[in-house]
Amino acid sequence: MKAMVLYEPGPVEKNPLKLSDVDIRDPRGDEVLLEISCCGVCRTDLHIVEGELKPIKLPLIPGHQVVARVKEVGENVDNVSKGMRVGVPWLYWACGKCKYCRRGLENLCDHALFTGYSVDGGYAEYMIAKKDFVHPLPNTHDDCKAAPLLCAGAVGYRALRLTGLVDKKEGILGLFGFGASAHLILQAAKALGLTVYVFTHTPWKIEYAYKLGADWAGNTKETPPNKLDAAIVFAPVSWVFIEALKKLDKGGRVVLGEIYMSPIEKLDYKLLWLEREVKTTANVTRRDVREFLDIASKHRIYPDITIYKLEEANKALQDLKHGKIKGQAVLKIK
Repeated sequence: MKAMVLYEPGPVEKNPLKLSDVDIRDPRGDEVLLEISCCGVCRTDLHIVEGELKPIKLPLIPGHQVVARVKEVGENVDNVSKGMRVGVPWLYWACGKCKYCRRGLENLCDHALFTGYSVDGGYAEYMIAKKDFVHPLPNTHDDCKAAPLLCAGAVGYRALRLTGLVDKKEGILGLFGFGASAHLILQAAKALGLTVYVFTHTPWKIEYAYKLGADWAGNTKETPPNKLDAAIVFAPVSWVFIEALKKLDKGGRVVLGEIYMSPIEKLDYKLLWLEREVKTTANVTRRDVREFLDIASKHRIYPDITIYKLEEANKALQDLKHGKIKGQAVLKIK
């Protein structure tokens, strides 16, 4: 099969992903062989390819927003069948036995495997997945528009749940950074009854946020009309986190929605005082993925996408790095 393979991390401008021929093996036990049609291009992929996330496995096929059809199944597979359309997110497998899994926090499992990071992922024509960690996809979304729901949507939704506003069904939510996750979570938050402010340093994204239903949008350092009850920071830079704290009301919560962030050099305690909180997200559980797929289908939440060919994966990552993509990049493979 054809795949874009990372042999050594490096700047995406130097095209570190190489189009390669890779062997396909048969699925065993609880595994399924998937024929991939599309794979989303995530900022986490960028961190992996450039080495900001330390490599676990090399060579590596990145990609963890995989839309595919089941091609073959292992001898112990009874929950999916050949031809079924499924998605594979970042969480490839969790043990189900450790204290985190028993508490419903399988995303924190010490033994977890991650798609396109600790195992080969979706920048390829085929991949192997685990039967209990693939997700049936709603028929409201075509292949390429389903791909971003699996990470940009699901991780963003976990961050949204961690704000505490979903259960309250009211409040002012600030979104800091307006890329693949935020443009989906804006739509979801509005559908769930929240007021949403968007903060971005990119002028065209302010107009874009209003188009998608933002109640207010402005520059990251601007003062919004009201204090925020909660905020989600999608930008991987610490000064944006500090700006979110400055705009947070008493008792509010900031959720950091990135797997990587630049070092926080100075934090004035006054910004945390008055019972403000900070939480981080650590990838997703299967519950997050399935709940967001249901919400996206019910409320017709669609991503904006820019489509690239498989062999253009380096270009997609370059465009992502330099802020040229509206919504999310998606590799169309079949």
